[in-house]
Amino acid sequence: MTGSNATAAEMEEALRADGVRITRQRAALLKVLAEADDHPDANELHRRAREIEETVSLATVYRTLSALESQGVVHRLAFEGAPARFETTDAPHHDHIIDVETGAVIEFRSEKIEALQALIAEELGYEVVRHRLELYCRKRK
Repeated sequence: MTGSNATAAEMEEALRADGVRITRQRAALLKVLAEADDHPDANELHRRAREIEETVSLATVYRTLSALESQGVVHRLAFEGAPARFETTDAPHHDHIIDVETGAVIEFRSEKIEALQALIAEELGYEVVRHRLELYCRKRK
């Protein structure tokens, strides 16, 4: 996750707006999400949250992520051949490289790519509203 992550307090506010109670288990998960500097999947979030609060269930993780996604606080990233990963939505726009050998997710931003996408859309009579770019790559030998 690039840039400043949403704080646990901001995520709590979003959950409350969705009618979700903030329990010790959810507070632990929110702390993990706020501190994540990678793109963890639900199982990894569950593992990390259990280090803080051992009673966190995987079901709580999924329900909480669903509520946060519906409130627009997290993005669900569905990369080819892998479980969904999550990142907070407050980071500036970026794209992803997925290392096909290690599964690592690398964030990047390219003004050249952004300009080319806008140019292509314009040439076809459109304007870019949003986009998502994923490059599946392997390290050169």
